Amino acid sequence: MAVEIKLTAAEVARVRFAVSPLSETVLGVRLALRAGGHAVHRRWVHEAREVLSTEPDAGLLRLLLGGSPPSFLFPVPERRLPDPADEFARLAATDPDFFRTECVAGLGTAATRRLGDPREALHRIGTALRRCHDLLVAPHWGRMRAVLDADVAKRALALVDGGVEGLFADLHGDVAWREGELLVHGRRGTGDAPCTVEADGHGLVLMPSIFTWPQVLVDTSPIGAASIRYPATGMGLLWEEEPPTPDGLALVLGHTRAALLAALAEPMSTPALAARLGVTPSAVSQHLGALRAAALVATHRTGRTALHLRTSRATHLLHGESQAPSDSEPAGIGT
Repeated sequence: MAVEIKLTAAEVARVRFAVSPLSETVLGVRLALRAGGHAVHRRWVHEAREVLSTEPDAGLLRLLLGGSPPSFLFPVPERRLPDPADEFARLAATDPDFFRTECVAGLGTAATRRLGDPREALHRIGTALRRCHDLLVAPHWGRMRAVLDADVAKRALALVDGGVEGLFADLHGDVAWREGELLVHGRRGTGDAPCTVEADGHGLVLMPSIFTWPQVLVDTSPIGAASIRYPATGMGLLWEEEPPTPDGLALVLGHTRAALLAALAEPMSTPALAARLGVTPSAVSQHLGALRAAALVATHRTGRTALHLRTSRATHLLHGESQAPSDSEPAGIGT
């Protein structure tokens, strides 16, 4: 369904980013409840389906997420990284009339009746999703957040370099900024008629997501800011196994620095390393600084892009070779 988001000049100035643990939980559970699923999430989906097989309210979640997910499941965060408890509290405080309206629109009248009393249904939905969050999202949140933070950092640079037009040009193939109009040709829903969303002075919140791929999701009945959820760059690295690191080297350098050296068999950027290791880009930068000072990592910068590669000395350390590298050996990609 094509969606047009109307933004005034003042609202364009209020475009911001956020990530949402609740949204990731809802979208992840929806993915796990569906047949098939993209191979990139196969490992996580297998784990999720085992958990959902013992979830008391799995049937309720299946009913709720079987069609177009109601927008009350996706409250727009008021800050970049909300506390999960705050998000679940906002879900529980959903207005009963809004609950009914959204459920009827997304699920139909018969399914809405099956949900029963809105307040009781909201309590059960929130409790079930919180269990799913604690079992399926929280254990992986460090790695997930690293991917999401890296995407936000990338988009922030695009905004600095190219303004709003540059930001939306590379956000997703279904998103286009044309002469002050934001058009989203998403695949959510089956309706053919275009939909217009008004930001009503609250601006627009862009939210990278692990589990939206390949879709862009637009809240077509927002309360407050308009929002777009789009696939985060680098999510393909999320479920990869961390490269093994020698135990002895990890004892000397620390696990994270040893893992960094193991990952840098090929040039990688700071955001990509953060996604691979499940730590924040700022933490990666600090560790890389220490490794560069020890001549174990070399960094090459081109404009705003920095690529890192381990040196030959680091390779010898990783593989436990007895002969130290000579001074004439190349140090990777240079400094």
